[in-house]
Amino acid sequence: MEEDSTLLDEKLQKIKRVVEKELSCSAHDMDHVMRVYRICLEIAKYEKNVDFDVLKAAALLHDIARVKEYQDTTGSTDHAVLGAEMAERILRDLGYPEEKIEKIKHCIISHRFRSSVKPRTIEAKILSDADKLDVLGAIGIARSFMIAGKWGQRIYLDVPLEEYVKENVVNGRIKDIRKHAPNLEFELKFKRIPEKLYTKKAKEIAKERLRFMEEFFKRLKEELEGRA
Repeated sequence: MEEDSTLLDEKLQKIKRVVEKELSCSAHDMDHVMRVYRICLEIAKYEKNVDFDVLKAAALLHDIARVKEYQDTTGSTDHAVLGAEMAERILRDLGYPEEKIEKIKHCIISHRFRSSVKPRTIEAKILSDADKLDVLGAIGIARSFMIAGKWGQRIYLDVPLEEYVKENVVNGRIKDIRKHAPNLEFELKFKRIPEKLYTKKAKEIAKERLRFMEEFFKRLKEELEGRA
């Protein structure tokens, strides 16, 4: 098993610099990318036959098109699909073998929560799990409110979920991020994450992080209503 280290070799350093230039969203910056990178390595300790060349590159590149998706208010841009296309050019320029490029692209395309493409490889499953874990727990709450502040969202929206989905969700993606709210993200996404995980270790981590979030949003609603 490869040592759990965030040290990056020359190729990974180059990838990291390219990704840094693309990311300007506070909740999807390099801090998020590197947390996912570290979680990937942690989960990989408990799995067999992991290709670390594929896993590490995919972890660094998985959100490279996230800002472009946010900027498209039509909801037609999928950062996973676009990110895989961008990653292909970057990886080819760095001399990655075509076989590994295809595996990395699959990891990126299948990593997102609302994707219809399911992870087929252990590397893709690990990345998918690691990315989902980074929206749970205390970090998940903090990131939700970072996004809320950036896009001028309210801290809580007490609206019927079915009505909200009908008006502001297109092909499983949020159409206008400005009309979203942290509690809606919790109801629509975070609660469903454990059922979307593939690895045993990720499921263990998710269970505890989700319990913490449930208590937080319950308390938040009570305080907003003056009941606590």
